[in-house]
Amino acid sequence: MLTKPIWLCFDVLRQWHDARVLQATHALGRRGEDLTHRYLQGKGYFVIERNWRSRSGLHELDLIAWQRGSPDRLIVVEVKSRRSDQFGSPDRNIDRGKEIAVRSAAREFCRKKRIKEELVRFDTVSIVFEPVKRIEHNTDAFSWQQ
Repeated sequence: MLTKPIWLCFDVLRQWHDARVLQATHALGRRGEDLTHRYLQGKGYFVIERNWRSRSGLHELDLIAWQRGSPDRLIVVEVKSRRSDQFGSPDRNIDRGKEIAVRSAAREFCRKKRIKEELVRFDTVSIVFEPVKRIEHNTDAFSWQQ
């Protein structure tokens, strides 16, 4: 009998593959996105897209999820991962330019899927792997206004 969920086995295989073929920073980022995906599922979110790219290919949304409730919300999640927090929290890397890029991509996603922008919320998730794995989820990290 399996003691671990099957998706966990696939995550481990994907992370092993990524570590072999990607640069270390990219592999760490993918691992952070895997952890965030599972974290959000555990919180009741339904992840509908991962690494969604705008038509131009310039902007990417790490995770897009639905949160059921009153009202339902489309959550755009920016994930930042670091091996340690020696140089500060990972979400410190989300600057004004990154926020503008995420807003632009989210606007395009909403137009394509015919979703009202009022239903969108922007969250950030920071993951630090060492010395102890830590996940920080910041809801409403930024808004449509600049």
